[in-house]
Amino acid sequence: MSPLPEETPSVAAPTLGLRVQPPDNDSLSPAQQAFNQLLARIEAASVQMARLQAWSDRHRYAHMQVLYEAANQTAHLHKSLLLLLHERVQTADLTAQQQRMARQQMRRLITQLSPSSDAQVQALHELYHEEDAAHDAAQDSMLAAQRLREKIEDAMGQPLHNPSLYQSPDEVLAAGMRQWQQQHDADAARKAAKRAARKAQRRPTPHPQHAPQQSDAKSAIRTVYRQLASLLHPDREMDPQAQQRKTRLMGEVNAAYERQDLTTLLHLQLQVAQVDPQHMARLSHDKLVAMSLLLKEQLAALQDDVWQLQSRLSQELGVVLDMQSGEDTWTQALQRIQADRRYALERLQADLRRVQHDSELKRWLKEQALQAKEQAKATPEPMS
Repeated sequence: MSPLPEETPSVAAPTLGLRVQPPDNDSLSPAQQAFNQLLARIEAASVQMARLQAWSDRHRYAHMQVLYEAANQTAHLHKSLLLLLHERVQTADLTAQQQRMARQQMRRLITQLSPSSDAQVQALHELYHEEDAAHDAAQDSMLAAQRLREKIEDAMGQPLHNPSLYQSPDEVLAAGMRQWQQQHDADAARKAAKRAARKAQRRPTPHPQHAPQQSDAKSAIRTVYRQLASLLHPDREMDPQAQQRKTRLMGEVNAAYERQDLTTLLHLQLQVAQVDPQHMARLSHDKLVAMSLLLKEQLAALQDDVWQLQSRLSQELGVVLDMQSGEDTWTQALQRIQADRRYALERLQADLRRVQHDSELKRWLKEQALQAKEQAKATPEPMS
């Protein structure tokens, strides 16, 4: 019995060794060219999948951890700033106008912190949302909701449905997320329908004259599978180490056959059975056409897997993973997001230091009030 090879193929194994290469530099027939082109496209899609998965394995966990920690630190700093502002309002020499600006800022922080989740924040929420502050709070909420609505509409490229129903940023955000999800689901459904239509075009309803090709395709993949199953049957191996290796390889064969992965089975056939590579050139026209049907199905499934992984990672990480770009571009996009989070945290830490001093506290309150006014001016007036 011939010894087994040291290396086993993977799903993304190069397909060059499987391509039809006729002897004596003979020209390829149309069926042979189509077969080779399908193998090349499968290899390209496999490389894309491997690129995405390898890059995700290197960066996804660390990036999500940075975002998670930044969100926790932001909440902690917001709470610290809120408690410190409350203390400073009681002790600092502030005018009535400065007191009012401080209360407005604390109400904004309370809104960002979700009072119901923290007893201290809840207590301050009840203290600073009395009747004398209700009007200001409502105005701030409406302005914030309006600014947020404009940003959401700009990002979605369409107006928010029934905007008058949502008076707070949380309500606007929830409505925007629902509408975005509906839009995303509709886009995904359209894309899925298009992919299904393309698959249907690639795999038309069997016609009587196509039935022999599909039968030949199933027969071809069964033949390869049975040959490998015979060679790799663990019970026929006495050596424990070789038996363990055959068991592992047989698992790969069974998995490839279950998903009708012709390329992996052909790779295993070349390496395990040590088949002459020139046997591909000796396949009949009908056999090549039949096997091409399997390759088309495999290619469609692989392309769909690439698209699904690309979409999921883009949504989770907040970056657009354009396959025309390199991994460096994707990594730089993650780094920019992380840098933005760090900068925001540094600004909050600087705010905490500033409000501890009377003069800086007054300057800071004025800056925050001016910033709120500038944001309000930049927000378009609602249409009557």
